[in-house]
Amino acid sequence: MEKQYTIPIGPVHVGLKEPITAWLDLEGEKIVGATVRPGAIHRGIEFMARERNPIQVIYLAERICGICSFSHITAFVRAVEDAAGIPVPPRGQYIRALTLELERLHSHMLWAGVACYSIGFDSAFNLGMVLREKVMDVLEVLSGNRVNYGVGTIGGVRWDITPKVAAAVREMVKYYRAEFYPFYEIVTEDPIAHARMRHVGTLSYEDALRYGAVGPTARASGVRCDLRHSSPYEAYADFDVTPIVPQDYYGKAYGDVFDRFLVRVHEVYQSLDIVDKIMDGLPEGDIVWEKNATKVLLALKKAEGTGWSAIEAPRGDDSHVVHLAAGDENVTWWKVRAPTYANAVSWPVMFRENELADAPLIINSIDPCISCMERILTTDVGRGDQRLLTRKELLKMSREKTRRLMGK
Repeated sequence: MEKQYTIPIGPVHVGLKEPITAWLDLEGEKIVGATVRPGAIHRGIEFMARERNPIQVIYLAERICGICSFSHITAFVRAVEDAAGIPVPPRGQYIRALTLELERLHSHMLWAGVACYSIGFDSAFNLGMVLREKVMDVLEVLSGNRVNYGVGTIGGVRWDITPKVAAAVREMVKYYRAEFYPFYEIVTEDPIAHARMRHVGTLSYEDALRYGAVGPTARASGVRCDLRHSSPYEAYADFDVTPIVPQDYYGKAYGDVFDRFLVRVHEVYQSLDIVDKIMDGLPEGDIVWEKNATKVLLALKKAEGTGWSAIEAPRGDDSHVVHLAAGDENVTWWKVRAPTYANAVSWPVMFRENELADAPLIINSIDPCISCMERILTTDVGRGDQRLLTRKELLKMSREKTRRLMGK
């Protein structure tokens, strides 16, 4: 029997984009068990929101994550609109859908490049980063920013599709249809890349359901889940979005890193098709329910209730819940449940029976956003030792906090 020992990966590691610690139990080079420990970068964003009105919270929501910032904005403003009964004009819905798909394109291309970097395929990494520049340029033409675009607002969007933006979008789609396939072919046909990703970090269909995986991580395991298909929001009901699963293209879903790569690549092509449909069917009319922010704030101050929204972010289901109290301009409470929160639970299953050298690749294969995930921080002032909460204690504290915030 091999000698067993435990080593940490992270919180700072060359193969990780953000701080996360995974304690790996090894027999030789084989991983036989794992414990994941987050908690390094909690920022208290939800708490800060309670001192701000919903329009000011948009700024916070956009900074939960730099990669899927518009996904968080969309989920947040839709929750506010749900609580306050505010409609969104059709043109505003189409522009939101366009920005979401542009964000999906740059997120998936960034992930594909990082995946190649994780296996030492630097040429493919550089090619992926070069390709990603085109969609970033389009986002800059649309909003003036390459990150944190400031497009979304309560009741619609802030920026319209001008002829210049429309031309840039059309040119981008044409560019990717010609240039993206070589990147896909280089990676999928390379025997070393295939060996490093196939049968690595496997998550079966059953385990994906058991552990609540979402987004491309779940779809790579063969689960047909996509909120754009099952619960269409904004303008997605007009586009007939079908979940991308490996078995529809290759006959079988292995649920490994290679399948997660394939799903995201095919979703790039899917997003290009959706962008074309958006541009072809873009309706005329207003882009926002009310342009005067003061009038919007007055309407929100009168609102009473809890609003909920869930959208299909690039990494999976992104859910926001917001409570507004009549007479109070500020948000009463706000809860974010980002997709990494669900997908990270599957890491110990993915690690099992894999090699130590594959651990960073497996961690990155769910496209984790630790900044999105970390929503809780417990401190015990005056004590030098650590305190560990049981599940029962945590549930009790959470319920007591919810009742306190709701005034019950």
